[in-house]
Amino acid sequence: MSESTAREVWRAVLGDLQLQLPRPTFETWLKPTQGMAYDDRVFVVEAPNSFAVEWLERRMYQALQKTLRKVSGREFELRLQVRSEGDFYAVEHTDSISDGIGNSTPTAQPLFEVRFFNPKYSFDSFVGGPSNRLALSASRAVAESPGQSYNPLYLHSASGLGKTHLLQAIGKICASRGMSVLYVTSEQFTNEFITAIRNRTTEDFRRRYRSVQVLLLDDVQFLSGKEQTHEGFFHTFNDLHNSGNQVVISSDRAPKDLNAIEDRLRSRFQGGLIADIQPPDLETRMSILANKAGQLKVDMEENVIELIAKRVQRNVRELEGSLNRMVAYSQLMNVNITLESTLQILNEMAPETDARSIDPQRIFEQVAMFYALSVRDLMAKNRTKKVSLARQVAMYLLIYELELSPTQVGRLLGGRDHSTVIHGAGKINGEVTENGQIRQDILAIKEAIFS
Repeated sequence: MSESTAREVWRAVLGDLQLQLPRPTFETWLKPTQGMAYDDRVFVVEAPNSFAVEWLERRMYQALQKTLRKVSGREFELRLQVRSEGDFYAVEHTDSISDGIGNSTPTAQPLFEVRFFNPKYSFDSFVGGPSNRLALSASRAVAESPGQSYNPLYLHSASGLGKTHLLQAIGKICASRGMSVLYVTSEQFTNEFITAIRNRTTEDFRRRYRSVQVLLLDDVQFLSGKEQTHEGFFHTFNDLHNSGNQVVISSDRAPKDLNAIEDRLRSRFQGGLIADIQPPDLETRMSILANKAGQLKVDMEENVIELIAKRVQRNVRELEGSLNRMVAYSQLMNVNITLESTLQILNEMAPETDARSIDPQRIFEQVAMFYALSVRDLMAKNRTKKVSLARQVAMYLLIYELELSPTQVGRLLGGRDHSTVIHGAGKINGEVTENGQIRQDILAIKEAIFS
């Protein structure tokens, strides 16, 4: 079969997974993948590097294969392989740049990888509107004059409204001018910091982060509760800021609401410009869809775009995911995109969900996927911290969302005593109000379950 068909099928798979998975997971590991070819038995997908292939095979293989089967209606052996081309985002680099008055200054070597800088994330592709005007204007100003206009710049919004898009748009503008730029998620920062301590390479870590001219940190809320990492980031932030280098931070909430982040860090975040992004209005959603359809080279009538925009309201990620799925579905099924077919496709893709209609198995699957476990792990007697937490989250969701009794939940979880279930669900219920990390995890899992 043709390469283009393989890409269309995989685009539909990604569209489905985009609405199920936490954004950092999707953006980091799945978005850079590409469907390449398939035959009667094997479907080939390429990832940017061997590390990504290994991670997907270890943690996502079953979920990927299941979604591929659902989208294609066929049973394939999924084969993941490394992309044949290089992994790095190429930027023309010169030894010096002019300051505009005839002087030249040396520049540092740019630091970034293609799996983090999405080529589609630019200011030109970002659709502005009343809901994001301040964030967009501030981001443009920072890209034009890093370290001068707003430092730090703190962007916050609910998931899927464009924070990562703006961070990477800033990064690419700065990188194109020969500046050293580093874009990382808070999870990556934490992992690198812990590894540096373990391997006694903290000096290398310090040099890597404190020598850049622009640091872009995504999803800072996931630093919550990690005291050692707080310390590392506090000193990194101070060094960069005091040197006049730009720091841009994103989060799902305002600095004052980062309850599990140290006061000294929150005060640093509040020292710059804070810009929030609200859900887009109908007009902006229609503009986003029209822009996305243009990127996909798909002709869509305005009444079709309006229908999708009215049905999908929560965030930009859902808008794009729904459009990706619909376009791929129409191509695979050879169905024209009309008002009638759009309504049919939307109903098939996202039927109205009621908590009472959710199969408990779906909760087990989504919880297991989120924590990179199997459903079997949840049922087993394994008492490791990670498995116990995931199991208690499943108990909580079954009781508080599906309104099952503790006895029913215990039976579903391999015959556990109802008192164990009450304790586990109650513990998570208390954590949801006190622990920001747990609260965000629960929200991400619920979004995947009920989408």
